This record gives sequence, C-alpha cells and structure tokens, in this order.
Amino acid sequence: MKKLSFVVLFFMMIATVGCKKDNNDFGDGTSRVTFKLTDAPGPYDEVNVEITGLQVIINDSIVDLEVEEGVYNLLDFVNGQDTLIVEDEVPSGKLSQVRLILGDENTIKIGEETYECKTPSAQQSGLKLNVHADFLQGVAYEYTIDFDAARSIVETGNGKFILKPVLRVFTNSVSGAIKGVVRPIEAKPVVHAINEAKDTTSVLADPVTGNFMFMGMGAGTYKVSFIPLDPFKDSLLTGIQVKNGTITTLDTLKFK
Repeated sequence: MKKLSFVVLFFMMIATVGCKKDNNDFGDGTSRVTFKLTDAPGPYDEVNVEITGLQVIINDSIVDLEVEEGVYNLLDFVNGQDTLIVEDEVPSGKLSQVRLILGDENTIKIGEETYECKTPSAQQSGLKLNVHADFLQGVAYEYTIDFDAARSIVETGNGKFILKPVLRVFTNSVSGAIKGVVRPIEAKPVVHAINEAKDTTSVLADPVTGNFMFMGMGAGTYKVSFIPLDPFKDSLLTGIQVKNGTITTLDTLKFK
C-alpha cells in the first residue's frame, strides 16, 4: 500500500511540475520586438507616408510602441533595403494584431509634381495586420512591414490620388526571400511570385539596376512570372524553392 501511495505521489508531482511549466511559458516579464519598414519599387519618383504610431495587441490589450515618427519615402527601402521604425519592450504573451498609424502628410511625386494623398481610414484606429504569435519571456522578435507602394496609390482623376495602403507583416525567422536581376533593364517587368495555393506577390524590377526581390516568402515551391514592356516577351520560371531563413537567388533573366 505504501509503495502504491509513493507511486501516486510521484506522478502527482510530475503532473504538478508539468502544469506549472505550461502556465509559465510566457513568464511575467517582457519580450523585445523590432519592426522594420520595406517596400517594392513603384512607378513613382517618391511615395511619402507619415508614420505617427505603431500598436500591438498582446493578451487582448493594446500596447503603444515607441515609434520613430516622421515622413518616410517608401522608395528608399526597396529590393531588400529597410529601415528600423520600432525597437521596444513588450509584455510577454500572445500577439494577435499589429496596427500602423499614419498621419496626414502623405504625398507622391511624379516628375517635378508633388500630389497630396488622402488616407481617411488610417488616422482612426490604424492599419490592421493580423499576426498570431507567442512572445516568450526574454526572447527577441523581428518583424518587417512590407508597404506595397505600387498597389497602394489610387488615381481618382484630375490630378488627385488616394492612399489605400496595401501591406503585410512578416517575421524574418520564419520566412525566406527570392531575388534576381533582369536584362535588359529597359524591359521594366512586373514580376509575380505565385505559390502552390496560387497566392500572388508582385514587385517591379528596379528601373536603374534591373534588380528585384521578394521578402517574407513562406517556404514552398513558387512560379515566378515576368511581364515586361513591349516589345519584350513574357517569361515564366517554375519549381523555384524557398526555404525559411534563406535567400533564393535566380539566374539573370534575359528577355528576348
């Protein structure tokens, strides 16, 4: 009987330790988080957005982060370039959403002309990006906000434009990238990366260097489609493999 009691007590102790470990995975401390801003090239000379705030929702509570406020030209951060906008401590726990808050000083420049861009919804509760992740105590996390300038500008006519932001957020530790270069640069193609679920991400090849880069791509097999200007012909690459934490470099794509 004593032996049986000892066995029961032993397993109760193991169960208790296991329960405590599960409940304390997040701890009562903080996690370090950084957010960077990047973009894909667009058919403008400048795309300027005013960033006034960045919030995260952790454990169902809104946390305001210390953001580097200011006006950013998105086209300064293309083809793998980025800029740090947040480096802060947050409570450990469950991250469910990121909110990027813009101000009123948003413009685009085409040639020598600068045009104002209205963003009626951005100033209220922020641009919402759903992210589901666990922040463990003492662990650092790095995220990149990819602002698609080319798809975010809507021309309404008579020289008026609206900024309807198209963006996504990804973590570098659980994503990969695809990069390459096209020749001749005069082809100026739109480049599409298409995964097995037929989700499409698009960039423009840089009009000066011919370089292009897809960041924050999930692991898997992709098709990469090139749609150049006339008279160059479309091209398609298949079977492109992407792995987390690596950059897949394509051979130079030469248009005919």
